[in-house]
Amino acid sequence: MTPNSAELEAILRDTRTVAVVGASDNPARPSHEVYEYLARFSDFELYPVNPNISDIDGARVYPSLAEVPVVPDMVDVFRRYDDLPGVLADTLALSPHPKYLWLQQGLWHDEVAEQARAAGLRVVMDRCLKVDYARLIGR
Repeated sequence: MTPNSAELEAILRDTRTVAVVGASDNPARPSHEVYEYLARFSDFELYPVNPNISDIDGARVYPSLAEVPVVPDMVDVFRRYDDLPGVLADTLALSPHPKYLWLQQGLWHDEVAEQARAAGLRVVMDRCLKVDYARLIGR
């Protein structure tokens, strides 16, 4: 079930910390564009996660969710479909669990969503965090 605009806005306003799983330092990648926009225009405390890079424009990148120094409110995911069960497992290994699992535009995984909801997470699938933030909170 996709949240409506009021529900999405409530999620965004409730979120303070975001782990961006699959963040990239490559400006051609959508994850880089989303990360850069949120870093510049949102009030979110961002924690990029990618085991293959160490920083994005000077900001530290964490090799795994487990190494992020806080339990984020939201895990925003830029990973392939086949990687989503592993991302969920990493998310559920955090204690307490994050509140929200956000699968970026183009990502939809019913089994992952069902398991996340069963663990108490709100799930958003196939939506761009940047677009929804700009549309609903925007600057």
